[in-house]
Amino acid sequence: MASYGGYQQTGYGSQGGDNAGGFSLGSQPGGSQGGSGNNKRNFADDTLRPLTVKQIVDIKDRYPGGEIVIDGQAVTQLTLVGQVRSVNSQNTHILYHIDDGTGMMDIKRWVELSNQDNITRFAPDTYVRIYGNIQTYEGKRLVTAHYMRAIEDFNEVNYHLLEATYVHLSLTKGTAAGGGDQGGDSMDTSGDGLFVDNRGAGGDAALQQKLGPCSRNARTVFLYLSKQESEGTHLNQVAAGTKLTAGDIMAATDELLGHGLVYTTNDDETWAIMETYD
Repeated sequence: MASYGGYQQTGYGSQGGDNAGGFSLGSQPGGSQGGSGNNKRNFADDTLRPLTVKQIVDIKDRYPGGEIVIDGQAVTQLTLVGQVRSVNSQNTHILYHIDDGTGMMDIKRWVELSNQDNITRFAPDTYVRIYGNIQTYEGKRLVTAHYMRAIEDFNEVNYHLLEATYVHLSLTKGTAAGGGDQGGDSMDTSGDGLFVDNRGAGGDAALQQKLGPCSRNARTVFLYLSKQESEGTHLNQVAAGTKLTAGDIMAATDELLGHGLVYTTNDDETWAIMETYD
């Protein structure tokens, strides 16, 4: 991984808060969607991957129109953190030039003509978190942002770079999955309340094999359930403990049920983990 130097603290928290435009997947017009173009793609398979600009710029297409793959894993949705270097406002979109210390790239934020006055616009030198997906336009990589917000705590910049590095090493070196206990679990390494297992799959080989293909949300829910001493944990308690939405939890538990990692107890919204995995 490249060095993450080059940041300068610049009063990034003074330009406003959440973007009033909302987070609407797949609602932006125009552009060439990175991916296979298959409209029947299962959105339950979407994952949110923390990335750096360099990782995005260095992507090599396996074939024209193919899915975006980084470290051997398909990337659908991403989150990126960086500093706004310049802003170019147009009638239909805003183009931000972002620097995250590993490189610079363009972030396109589509603007609905009827909602222009309600879109938060970020001034140069503002640090922002971006949620979106990777696209290719005229042979150049860019990110189409579904949602952007200003960063109020500069520690979030460092957390994001650490998380992007951790995920990269986990996928390429296997340090997280194969290293046993790496210091327990932690909260909110992404800055958005996700419960993350920093121990990987622990030391159980069968459990590690079954958790390997699971999504991040499924791993988060499994870790939370594994911490509970009751015979079953209800959806509402899981939501409070993991900060995931009910829909995300239901999708995650369906995934875990399919892998034989959890089972329902009192009702279809109460789960407990299986004692054995072989």
